[in-house]
Amino acid sequence: MRNELFQMAQHAVHEAVTSTESNRKRAIERAQNALSSAYANSTDPERQELHALQDQLERLS
Repeated sequence: MRNELFQMAQHAVHEAVTSTESNRKRAIERAQNALSSAYANSTDPERQELHALQDQLERLS
């Protein structure tokens, strides 16, 4: 079972990816915060997925 912070990070990145241009900067900031929180409490496989999510955010910026 995945931890809640990890799931929140996934959701936040999805929100950033699908956000409108006018909301994108704030959505990216929220997603980055969620990723940071999730990283500390994640397993190694989850960390790999978090890195992939971080890469997605970097492509949006």
